[in-house]
Amino acid sequence: MIAEALAAVRARIDAAARAAGRDAGSVKLVAVTKTKPASAIREAYAAGQRAFGENYAQELEEKAAALVDLRELEWHFIGHVQSNKAKLVARAAHVVHTVHSIDLATELAKRADAAGRAPMPVLVEVKLSTEPNKHGVMPVAVGELLDAIERDARLRLRGLMTVPPLDDDAAAKRTFDELAALRARNGGISRLPELSMGMTHDLEIAIAAGATIVRVGTAIFGNRANA
Repeated sequence: MIAEALAAVRARIDAAARAAGRDAGSVKLVAVTKTKPASAIREAYAAGQRAFGENYAQELEEKAAALVDLRELEWHFIGHVQSNKAKLVARAAHVVHTVHSIDLATELAKRADAAGRAPMPVLVEVKLSTEPNKHGVMPVAVGELLDAIERDARLRLRGLMTVPPLDDDAAAKRTFDELAALRARNGGISRLPELSMGMTHDLEIAIAAGATIVRVGTAIFGNRANA
């Protein structure tokens, strides 16, 4: 079942990329496995999926240990990073999408270096929504954070990430377009090659706006358990 769902999501990505005049290979699928068991990840891995996203540091660490035999598995941390959890994230993640402050960047760099995982690839999470539950750096402070990351040899700047309002396609489009415009104002694709945006319900909108990474969970694994 997971294999069929993965194929359907990949078909959606391919179709959206073609509609936007883009190569389907320019969009990376991160399968979001928050609250899902290691067995589901193994099933997706067997179907060819390699990049997986986790939201919680402890869950990431536990799954990384349980799946250490899957040599090509690539962990993306996509949840809010608390400074006291940076050590866990740095030990297990291959890419961190949610750096939102200079203090966090510094702590993550220190932990990645101590774990022998520097330079750690990171994306800056930008808050483009007024929703109080959304995290990220405000757009006016993005440039300062990008500069700080680039000055730290223990980190490798890869791009920008955002989460739009849920269940509002028009707001999602505005949010994704704003993130793409923010990239253009801060060095463009050469400096920020990745735009991590788009999920199950809005991946087509995100790809049309330039997403290079989409984070999809529900369409692959079904609805999440409460967490």
